[in-house]
Amino acid sequence: MSLNVIISGGGTGGHIFPAIAIASELNKIPNSKVLFIGAKNRMEMSHVPSAGFKIKGLWISGFNRRNYLKNILLPLKIVYSLFKCFLVINKNKPNVVVGTGGFASGPLVLSATLMGIPSIIQEQNAFPGVTNRILSKFANVVCLGNKKAINYFPKKKVIVTGNPLRYTSINKSKTNAFKSVGLSPNKLTILVIGGSLGSARINQLIKYYLKDFMMLNVQLLWQCGKIYEQKYKTLKNKNVHITPFIENMSSAYQISDIVISRAGALAISELSFYSKPTLFIPSPNVSENHQEKNAESLVNENAALMVREDESDEKFWPFIKKLIEDDFLRKKLSTNISKNSYPKATMEIVNLIKKYSFDE
Repeated sequence: MSLNVIISGGGTGGHIFPAIAIASELNKIPNSKVLFIGAKNRMEMSHVPSAGFKIKGLWISGFNRRNYLKNILLPLKIVYSLFKCFLVINKNKPNVVVGTGGFASGPLVLSATLMGIPSIIQEQNAFPGVTNRILSKFANVVCLGNKKAINYFPKKKVIVTGNPLRYTSINKSKTNAFKSVGLSPNKLTILVIGGSLGSARINQLIKYYLKDFMMLNVQLLWQCGKIYEQKYKTLKNKNVHITPFIENMSSAYQISDIVISRAGALAISELSFYSKPTLFIPSPNVSENHQEKNAESLVNENAALMVREDESDEKFWPFIKKLIEDDFLRKKLSTNISKNSYPKATMEIVNLIKKYSFDE
């Protein structure tokens, strides 16, 4: 019996990369077929084909909280997207549909429910968004990336699996990893990542304190984001490697001693897997402030440090300086964050997909 799955996940890398991780694992199964559904003009429309999968786009968007006039067409978009999902499901006849978040997950899961197709949703964050909380009433099972989210969903449907990861391999040659970015294996290395698109505020902080970092004799692997590359690339030197995007994140994590990062759920899962002592600077520009809640859940377990953007002028440098100078603190954070790692998350979700595909 063949395994036929439709997956929807998009809008941000935090939704897309778990979806691709699941699809890649499904692809290893003989006679399996995976199709993606995403929102037109969103980043999934390029990332999914780059990973080798087909994707169909929907005319759909989220609710705009800043400009209510832009929501005038939203009801029409929802009706259109539901109809389009009906057609796609009817044509492809999936055993199961999977939603990992993003605008297109709603129409896909709702359409599947109305057509009697089993559905699975995967929630990455400690504080789930409204869409997944609504969809949980229709889905067969809810896979959680963070155990703190349990109380937001029907408990009988919940399984804490962790988040599917893009990278679960360890590059054995750290020397080659250092060479590839022109950095030294003999210096403490700080990885700076502001999400898949980069962070204006994190970039500003790194630039402002760059001389202070150099005085502490550390080196930086700095992912600035594509839209910020021209602004910061001139700061590159033998101790500062600046890149718009890091393709091989596994190597980047491996050579880093400290990480400065946004607090997206996927980043947290990867940092937990690689046991990295981290200073989180959550983005305040996300729905329901979920990044801050993600980071707080780790801070409360002594597994990370956090500085909010509105306090970063006063707190960023004292916090990162402490992390650089205090080896005991780094070891403690490394040990504690590793307790949040779920290395078998992807396989566990794939096993659930197979269960609902063949048992229903």
